[in-house]
Amino acid sequence: MKRVLVRSVYDAFDYVMDHYYPAGLEEFAERKDTYAVISIQDTHTEGFGFRFTESTSCKGVLTLYFDDIDRPVEGAALFSEEQAGQILSFVREHSGAETLLIHCYGGESRSRAVGAFITRYLGGDESRYFEEGRPNMHVYETLEKVSDLSERD
Repeated sequence: MKRVLVRSVYDAFDYVMDHYYPAGLEEFAERKDTYAVISIQDTHTEGFGFRFTESTSCKGVLTLYFDDIDRPVEGAALFSEEQAGQILSFVREHSGAETLLIHCYGGESRSRAVGAFITRYLGGDESRYFEEGRPNMHVYETLEKVSDLSERD
């Protein structure tokens, strides 16, 4: 992957639609990169009402349901080690995509944590994610823990 993008659900939708073109008019697509999507959706609404799917440009989609919390809260779903493992596997399996698009509702906490960790995991500098916002540290630290465990196996 050449780049990691963190977006709100609205901006992620716009990014995906920038790849669309009418039949036979491929040159009209604003974007021509390939991408994979990590879609983080809320549990209390059972998602955002739509799902991303694979296409000519989209090489894979991982949809996860967990809420923007950092400790157990009744009625909400906390990010799990199993979900962290799914993210790490997805990133490895889709390394050929040019872009990794990560979104949650606002693009500020959950997706920022995943983006920061994956940027570091891929050998990049994650500092901008911490300078420009507040990643969900439970998500970040769970990814870090699962990554350390999987590298020992």
